[in-house]
Amino acid sequence: MFRTALLFVATAITFSCSTDNDSTLPAADKAQPFNVISPRQFGLNPAKVAQIRLAMQRAVDVGHISGALLWVGNRSGIGLLESVGTQTQNSPTPVTTDTIFRIYSMTKPIISVAAMSLVESGKLGLDDPVSDYLPSFQDLQVIESATGYIRPANNTMTIRHLLTHQSGIVQQPFAMNTPLGPLYRDSFPDVLTRPDPEAVDARFMETFNTISTQELAARIGQLPVLFEPGTAWHYGHSTDVLGAVLEVASGQTLDDLLDDRIFGPLGMEDTSFWVDERDKFRVAEPIYGPMTDNTQVRGILAGGHGLNSTTEDYARFALMLLNGGALDNAHILSASSLDLMREETLGPEVSRQYFFYGDIGDWGLGFHLQPTTDDPDGPHNFGWRGIGGTLFLVDEENDFYLIYMVQKWGGPDDTPFTNDIAARMVYDAMRN
Repeated sequence: MFRTALLFVATAITFSCSTDNDSTLPAADKAQPFNVISPRQFGLNPAKVAQIRLAMQRAVDVGHISGALLWVGNRSGIGLLESVGTQTQNSPTPVTTDTIFRIYSMTKPIISVAAMSLVESGKLGLDDPVSDYLPSFQDLQVIESATGYIRPANNTMTIRHLLTHQSGIVQQPFAMNTPLGPLYRDSFPDVLTRPDPEAVDARFMETFNTISTQELAARIGQLPVLFEPGTAWHYGHSTDVLGAVLEVASGQTLDDLLDDRIFGPLGMEDTSFWVDERDKFRVAEPIYGPMTDNTQVRGILAGGHGLNSTTEDYARFALMLLNGGALDNAHILSASSLDLMREETLGPEVSRQYFFYGDIGDWGLGFHLQPTTDDPDGPHNFGWRGIGGTLFLVDEENDFYLIYMVQKWGGPDDTPFTNDIAARMVYDAMRN
């Protein structure tokens, strides 16, 4: 086990930074913890910092990504800020803290925090049946993986099951080897795997453009689940359904709920489901493969993957989590609720057959829980990643949070710098 107050040397992005005195980011007036802190406070090996930047730059030089940004900080300020490349392949505009990224599944932790906020307000209960809010889940059915036989479910799906991904709800890309995957494919669009309008037929695009949050949840509720709720972990549309639940429980649309309970209080001014056309010039794009046009307003507010954000905005969310649920004068969650979200839920009665990390780590109420040492029972960080290459994690034991922003969609697999490499190199630099 190790502990360090913070991490790294701050490096200039579009501004210069002194190594002897603290400097501030362009928008640092929002919060003092966004001051850049002098590296002399940390006893950092500069060679490790140089290796991180070289690896990031190499990913740009070999043509795998246009650009990327890595930000590491804590309650005192920012200890590492590295940016490489440009927002798009053919643009001279560098990646900065104000660049807008599609964060995809990094939407899920935000929705999960909003859910716990409603629990604290008494508007939602963790053990409430999902069918109390969404009637299409009333007569839940289970499809047997081996035979495809569909039968009534014995267990009741609850809000807790949605948060822990133990609902039995899956998602097409991660379930095509099960009898449920094709049913998902044929019942509603998957915006992650089919973002290109030229690659799909008109019927699909009409559905994609008009289906609402509530309609998506209703369609999912009409399909069977892959297993009895509470008996296994499987990634999928659980958080999309949770978003629909939050709308019913709060009486608000999901975007208004997030604005009121998270984005407004935290000052996350650039985080939203749709990017205003006037800000399109700030949107990062991948070199390979099309991503969805995040300036086109559609019917669905996807709680599982729909948000766009900047590094600075998401840093405010991460810092709030590191700070026990509060930032500045904004109290988003109680420390006890956040502790509950970080409790392990994959007990011996829960199958890990589909768990992304196998026997390593665990899952809380909306976060991954990954060990930070070789001891699987030792301290762990919490966070999640997005399919477009992004990552955030919070490590209370070592007092830091990390955010890596990039847009990568397809292309070569052997990219010199990825979110996994970012986390590994940060921890390596801490240990040295």
